[in-house]
Amino acid sequence: MYAVIKTGGKQYRVQPGDLLVVEKLDGEPGADVAFGDVLMLGDGDTVTLGAPIVDGASVSATLIETRKGEKVKIFKKIRRQGYRRTRGHRQLESVLRVTSIAGVGKTDKWDGEVDLTTKAVLDARARGLAPRVEVEDKPAKAAPKKADAAPVDAEAEGPKAEAKPKAAPKKAAAPKAEAGETKAAPKKAAAKKESDAE
Repeated sequence: MYAVIKTGGKQYRVQPGDLLVVEKLDGEPGADVAFGDVLMLGDGDTVTLGAPIVDGASVSATLIETRKGEKVKIFKKIRRQGYRRTRGHRQLESVLRVTSIAGVGKTDKWDGEVDLTTKAVLDARARGLAPRVEVEDKPAKAAPKKADAAPVDAEAEGPKAEAKPKAAPKKAAAPKAEAGETKAAPKKAAAKKESDAE
């Protein structure tokens, strides 16, 4: 069974269990909302049209959240006049879960549970950014420090110890030249000798 309802100056085709985003409605999350402006009811091949609404028909829904929608940019420009204006707008909207449709002697209900998780939390979960939930306060075992750690016996480990190459010892640093000593670049000296030979 489906219905066409009117709210916020717009029309929506809904079925029980549908998630619906409409213009902002009053109410707290979890509140029940009823729509009396049912323009059409459909059940299989049977269609009931209203004139303008179907008498005695109603659609029930549960309010999940009221939020701001996607940002719309408004940009104005008058060419050759140096006039530019940029504005943004986010429309307030309500998210609903349709629970039942009643009318023309029939009722169709949704059997599922309404989850009041907001879209922001669902998006964060999808990106792996959901807040962590602490289960119990257990004292964490501290990792042993390097100085306290027991030395590893190479013979006890067996083939694993042999497979690991040891790090090569570091080379000794070259002695630094004293402040008074300077070395000439060998390329320049070679260039001078060639010019003198000619």
